[in-house]
Amino acid sequence: MTEGGTVDQTLDAAVPTVELLATDRCDRCGAQAYVRVNLASGGELMFCAHHAHEYESALKPIAVDIHDETARLS
Repeated sequence: MTEGGTVDQTLDAAVPTVELLATDRCDRCGAQAYVRVNLASGGELMFCAHHAHEYESALKPIAVDIHDETARLS
């Protein structure tokens, strides 16, 4: 994430970026997801902006790709 609270995107050609939908939900609280994290282990996590910011430091080392759509909130 940047100082403004948004998640930095790490681009990887092997991971297709699909736009998040209103039906995509945060794995932590169930709110609408604005951040998708593809993990090096092959899994995927989705977070609302709040939880993406909260877990940023733990996610960056294990993420292959972080797809951030939090700019849609402004």
